[in-house]
Amino acid sequence: MTIKAGDTIPAATLKTMGAEGPVDITTDEIFKGKKVLLFAVPGAFTPGCSKAHLPGYVVNADKIKAAGVDTIACMAVNDAFVMDAWGKAQNAEELLMLGDGNGDFTAALGLELDGTGFGLGKRSQRFAMLVEDGTITHLNVEPGPGIDVSSAETMMALL
Repeated sequence: MTIKAGDTIPAATLKTMGAEGPVDITTDEIFKGKKVLLFAVPGAFTPGCSKAHLPGYVVNADKIKAAGVDTIACMAVNDAFVMDAWGKAQNAEELLMLGDGNGDFTAALGLELDGTGFGLGKRSQRFAMLVEDGTITHLNVEPGPGIDVSSAETMMALL
């Protein structure tokens, strides 16, 4: 079942890159006591994600944070090494780049995408959510290809 506004973020452990390699980061560490804008992409370095989705958040990071968001997090069903390299390639220093390598958190959210027909395996749907102290206040899932309801500009209008 897909998570919805009003639901609590499920407990999970993701990966981010630390000074000496990948480190665990729990959903409590990410969301507890904070206002977080989390967006997810089907895959790092993929065309739509690299040319449109992530850049919108990078360009608008200061405005988003000025509107009261503590953390802007980008997640994909990729490992922490890939997410770190993609973040560096995209100048995404202001964003928390999260790897959901096995897709466990994505599955717990009910937002999986079956990309096996394209050789991608199980991935995340493209979505964005606002979360306040662990509770989802807004969830926008893209209904198909393209970046509209999960764009930085759309999410900024909700702040």
